[in-house]
Amino acid sequence: MHAENGSLHVEKWEGIWIRVAVAMTVVFIAAITVAALSFGITVPGATARINPATLTDPNNPFANPGLRELAPGKYEVYMVAQTWNFVPDRIEVPVGSEVTFYLTARDVIHGIKIANTNVNMMALPGQVSVLRAKFDKPGVYNYICHEYCGYVANAPIGHHTMYGQLIVTAPTDSSETAQASQ
Repeated sequence: MHAENGSLHVEKWEGIWIRVAVAMTVVFIAAITVAALSFGITVPGATARINPATLTDPNNPFANPGLRELAPGKYEVYMVAQTWNFVPDRIEVPVGSEVTFYLTARDVIHGIKIANTNVNMMALPGQVSVLRAKFDKPGVYNYICHEYCGYVANAPIGHHTMYGQLIVTAPTDSSETAQASQ
């Protein structure tokens, strides 16, 4: 309702809720900004397009998917998700490694989630998703497809078989001894 002087009248309780809503919006935006800038939390995104029919071309990095060492402690993994497996389905890196994942799908929509990490990506045909992660704890990290891969005619459903392992290895005693003697 309008007051006699033409201004909008807001009840006291309405004003309180408007202020609370504005304050919460500011807090949420600040939290997202802090998370993105301070903690390195990013949303994996498509950085390139690729024709799924050309994945096997010799000059395509997805033609020979797997782990590549760029420098000590720095790796990249080219992964292809396809009905019903990941290539590669086993990755092994030393503890403390920074790994950049390049992921695409050959056929239908897939997803990958590496347990106990913040690696969670979508794999879409024609799109390359990229995510960088650091692995500071040794152990075996299982990964699964978290998007139902669908049904293929005349084939058993195999979505439950779409998994793999990321193995983060601790330095062995012999390598620690060798480094200490140098």
